[in-house]
Amino acid sequence: MAAMATGSGTSSGTSSGTSAGRETVGELGELGLIAAITGRLASGADVELGPGDDAAIVRTTDGLVVATTDVLVEGVHFRRDWSEALDVGHKAAAQNLADVAAMGARPVALLVGLGAPASLPVAWALALADGLSAEAALVGAAVVGGDVVAAEQVIVSVTALGSLDGRAPVKRSGAKVGDVVALCGRLGWSAGGLAVLSRGFRSPRVLAAAHRRPEPPYAAGPQAALAGATSMVDVSDGLLSDLSHVATASGVAIELEVAALEIGAPLHDAAAALGKDPLEWVLTGGEDHALVATFPSATALPAGWVRIGHVVLGAGVTVSGLPAGAYQGPGGWRHYSA
Repeated sequence: MAAMATGSGTSSGTSSGTSAGRETVGELGELGLIAAITGRLASGADVELGPGDDAAIVRTTDGLVVATTDVLVEGVHFRRDWSEALDVGHKAAAQNLADVAAMGARPVALLVGLGAPASLPVAWALALADGLSAEAALVGAAVVGGDVVAAEQVIVSVTALGSLDGRAPVKRSGAKVGDVVALCGRLGWSAGGLAVLSRGFRSPRVLAAAHRRPEPPYAAGPQAALAGATSMVDVSDGLLSDLSHVATASGVAIELEVAALEIGAPLHDAAAALGKDPLEWVLTGGEDHALVATFPSATALPAGWVRIGHVVLGAGVTVSGLPAGAYQGPGGWRHYSA
């Protein structure tokens, strides 16, 4: 989830001389704030793709560089009493590497900024670095630099860089009517794990582990690009929320099929114990970092990809004929939302 690359909302105004200029960040909301900020930013001659996708793309004299950044804040994205430092490192790297993969690119490097209170044990910071390095190594990438500053709580900012290896990027805006919507990876596991941990439980262990340390299908991004994917997105904020970005960017509607969405036994077990509907976790839960892409209907889906819907005329996302709002509120995770 690259914060500056997710915005599709609109701003009601940013001039300091207007009532909108006196709005607080909480009143404007995450998407409104992103739209207001990006609306003030000038592009450059070397910018191939700016804000609005999973990652930005900039030109160099010898190719294109994919770039994305994300921030994890203690108490918002992780808790030290729930997650070991090694887990936080894996998670911080994973959510950025997944954004690179969602462009059809190959991750090559990470830059890391660490904000830490003076009381943080050095061993915790070193284990964080081990987690970052180990996750990057899974895709052949490396941590190549960063910065350390004093902060009141632990803050981890990661920037990931990737290479398209000469291919065109797979953007959110390429879905076409008639395309198949397909998924690679699991959904709802991190949300189920968060629900379990929030109740003070530690089982099902696989769900708690999924929240602490996601397992994105990194190789599936370039694989989908090579297979002819027309659009792709990393599911960081929830399936319905992230697919709505694709639908909006592409000017189409997306119809999902509930029967095609797998709900694993751990999700059923946890939902039954907590009095929840596991489908809600699958449709609206974020941080699993599965990949969802659209493919021409005649394309044979790559191994590991499962059809979950199709692209039609219209706007928005529906689930088995019902509007997305029937399964969620405003949609997915949003900072500054109630």
